[in-house]
Amino acid sequence: MNKNFGTRVENVWKDLRPITKEFLVDVLKTNKKPKKQTVSYDAHSDWELSRLLGALDASSGMKPDSVDIKEMKRLADICVSVLEEKTVSADIFIQLAKRALKRNDFAKIDKLADILHERFAAGEIIEVIRATEIPQISAIAYETLAIMPVSSIAPHIKDPLYFEIACNVLDQQANEFQNREAKQVLEGLEAGFNFNS
Repeated sequence: MNKNFGTRVENVWKDLRPITKEFLVDVLKTNKKPKKQTVSYDAHSDWELSRLLGALDASSGMKPDSVDIKEMKRLADICVSVLEEKTVSADIFIQLAKRALKRNDFAKIDKLADILHERFAAGEIIEVIRATEIPQISAIAYETLAIMPVSSIAPHIKDPLYFEIACNVLDQQANEFQNREAKQVLEGLEAGFNFNS
């Protein structure tokens, strides 16, 4: 681990599991993109790489003479690459999207929108909307939900945290896209249908 990455990165690095450290060091040494099959990935990996990426981004604003910016950028790029490939977490999607917006990286935003559509469950996409205050990120999530099947959205009206968002999506599907199934769900809701049964 490069000591010139700063105290914050060093502290996060110390908390990483050995398997995560070995993987990151191996990729840094070989200077290659991470191979999909070499990544043993779970929710803890998500958390570790997210924390490390956050520390790297926070430390990259330090004076160039006190930090090895080039190596930090390489390590951050590895974290981003793996997270993009593997994560299904709303919080990490928001982290990656905020990072791309800050850099005006619109190609990355498009890629993240594709990832959201291809890999994320409706509940996690709704959580993206609930957990962010950034309009651009909410818009991406709403657009993704709008093209999902009604059967993926409707169950979330049972959840008080997700009720309003799910109803907004169903309303969009019913009115903008003339989706009969979405209209039926909303009509049932208005008639007092018990969706908990």
